[in-house]
Amino acid sequence: MGKVHGSLARAGKVRGQTPKVPKQDKKKKSRGRAYKRMQYNRRFVTAVRKVTAGVE
Repeated sequence: MGKVHGSLARAGKVRGQTPKVPKQDKKKKSRGRAYKRMQYNRRFVTAVRKVTAGVE
């Protein structure tokens, strides 16, 4: 067996210390055609607009 960095007694120390925050309700993600449309807009439409804005 390989060597261990630090003692195993401290395993999970940071995770145990962090306060528990309850999960928040999120808006459901779009699926199918609507998701592909959102992806296209994010990747090409707004990205091109940002690049051309930087040129002028």
